Amino acid sequence: MNTATLDKQTSDKVSFITFIIPKFASGYKMNVQDAYLYLKKYGGINYLNEHWWALHIDNPYWAIRSMAKICRNNGGYL
Repeated sequence: MNTATLDKQTSDKVSFITFIIPKFASGYKMNVQDAYLYLKKYGGINYLNEHWWALHIDNPYWAIRSMAKICRNNGGYL
């Protein structure tokens, strides 16, 4: 995907999501692929897609905690 053809908001969203998933993985001692699959299975990716704008302006720690809470509420184990 060529980010030069994306509008600014979409580019910012993609940048944040590709930044925060590895941070989530690191915080919970997972590899990035497992973190993505976990987030996808338990609603974290949907949460990111819907709320990325609010999450990206806060400390990444709180975004990761929020994602973990959403996943736990949807049957996740973290």
